[in-house]
Amino acid sequence: MKTFNYTYNNKALDNLIDFNSFKNEKNILIQIFCGDKKPILKNIISTLLDKLPQAICIGSSTDGEINNSQITTCKTIISISIFENTSLKTTFVRRKDSFSNGVDLANELCSKDTKLLITFSDGDKTNGESFLKGIQSVNNKVIVSGGMAGDNANFTQTFVSSQNQIITKGAVGVALDSKTLKVNNAYNFNWSPIGIEHTIDEVVDNRVYQISGMKPLDFYEKYLGEYVSKSLPATGIEFPLIAQRNNLPVARAVIQKHKDGSLSFAGNLYKGDKVKLGFGNVELIMNNPLESLFDTSNIKDTQSFFIYSCMARRRYMPSMVDIEIKPFSEIAPTSGFFTYGEFYHDNGNNELLNQTFTIVALSELENSKNDIKLSCALEKDTQPISEHARSLQALTHLIQQSSEDYDKQSKELEEGKIYAQNLVDSQKQFLKHAVHETNTPLSIIMGNIEMYEMENGKNKHLSNIEVAMKNISSIYDDLSYLIKKNQVNEATHEINLVDFVRSRIDFFTQSAIKFKSEFDFSSQRKEILLNFNEIKLQRIVDNNLTNAIKYSLPNEIIEVKLNIMNNDCHLIIESRSKQILDQQKIFEEYYREQISDQEGFGLGLNLVKRICSEENVGIQLASGENWASFTYIFKEIK
Repeated sequence: MKTFNYTYNNKALDNLIDFNSFKNEKNILIQIFCGDKKPILKNIISTLLDKLPQAICIGSSTDGEINNSQITTCKTIISISIFENTSLKTTFVRRKDSFSNGVDLANELCSKDTKLLITFSDGDKTNGESFLKGIQSVNNKVIVSGGMAGDNANFTQTFVSSQNQIITKGAVGVALDSKTLKVNNAYNFNWSPIGIEHTIDEVVDNRVYQISGMKPLDFYEKYLGEYVSKSLPATGIEFPLIAQRNNLPVARAVIQKHKDGSLSFAGNLYKGDKVKLGFGNVELIMNNPLESLFDTSNIKDTQSFFIYSCMARRRYMPSMVDIEIKPFSEIAPTSGFFTYGEFYHDNGNNELLNQTFTIVALSELENSKNDIKLSCALEKDTQPISEHARSLQALTHLIQQSSEDYDKQSKELEEGKIYAQNLVDSQKQFLKHAVHETNTPLSIIMGNIEMYEMENGKNKHLSNIEVAMKNISSIYDDLSYLIKKNQVNEATHEINLVDFVRSRIDFFTQSAIKFKSEFDFSSQRKEILLNFNEIKLQRIVDNNLTNAIKYSLPNEIIEVKLNIMNNDCHLIIESRSKQILDQQKIFEEYYREQISDQEGFGLGLNLVKRICSEENVGIQLASGENWASFTYIFKEIK
């Protein structure tokens, strides 16, 4: 196998190519990488097939061309490869459905001896991922390479060709069939994810409608600026979304902007995909590609390299793009082009890549007996790195290290969050069990006190125990409600508020007496009906009654009133007590004013406020020197 590369100079091809040297060759593959207009390609194809009618010829429009170590734009490269023991066949497909095109191409070209399938598709209409999956559905063993056609970032019209047929929609391909041809493929990505992870919310194939709650265009404006968002897709293609596919990092670059703010990408994304924005890691790009891509002992006999690399790599680092190409050109003839999407085969899967350097090494030579590895020192002989390149390298290192530090801190924060959540869950579980286990002994103690008093009459010491037990019972009810809040039956029913409040006053009367206070209850009506949840109502009433008992001054009356105003019922609990200094904070969780001689956790009033907010109950608080009044306004009474 031999490959000869030519740069078209707008002159007669006879002056550029010695056609006589190819006339007796039977297996000729011509690849044309056209950075010029379609008529130029048409004229070149016509001349080539006229001079070499036995040749198999495929071509593609480009975003840059590769002729050995030379990188060009808006030129045309003609790459002629001759084979001794490899047969070739080509075809084109142009159905509307990209998957079907892949199926048809594979059915037409692939056989048991196919070692390599080179295929080019248009760059603006074909869904590259679907096309490759169509090929894979027919044959998932053959190595697939090539890419999507470019048009110098104009994004207006791309084209591909097979023999003398040039098409603007569809794909072309050539199969290399052989029993001896050795094919090795490899790729370099070198784009690193940066920033926080985002989620694809709404997508249809390769058209994304929402990313993390934002329109994709707004997403790009937020993270890359207004200029980039307005210039998409020509600008900003260097900053793709990065996802994972079959353990490969896969970039998805913008190829089309829509009026509704959605964006089309060069390859499918899926709902729920986790993605990050990516940037070109110059440090990695500048590494020796021979060492990073191949075990060099496997390519020492390589006779030709075909490179299909992303347009973003050339545009992102135009002064350094030859760094990853020149080492290969010093081993064997090298040709290719810069694409709008690269085709790659890995472990039975065909993948559409972006931002990626893909390469195929071909040889028809028998295995060499020389096992000495090829030297990788070739890369060191490339031209000196400019100061600008070194600055980019340093900036990239800074971004990469900052990103790694951020990821590390985020991981530690997430671990801390999980640990804290586990502690909270354990605490809730403990409280749940503790509350459950407390209920039985409380009931037994209260029941035995009542039984003793029925048989033996009142007892001072038992009365003190009873008061304490009722306080514990109230705290138990609060904790039980907080723990089981999500399981509380929210059903409401008709309650006579007068009887309900009176019954709760009766329950706490003994406690009030113990604290040298007493209740004075009055109601403007004998019956006040409202629809309410009984558990929630009890928490409102009990917390206010127990607070009034705890904080009232000795030998004072606690007034409890039910007044009717404008068809609303006002429940008023008023007593002489120390002034409430901060009437805003009094309802906050765990807040207690400077009262060190009283028990409590500062949870009761916060619980009351939450219930009132849920049930649309108004709260009014007034306090002055040695008095305080809490009013709860219940609406829609009967």
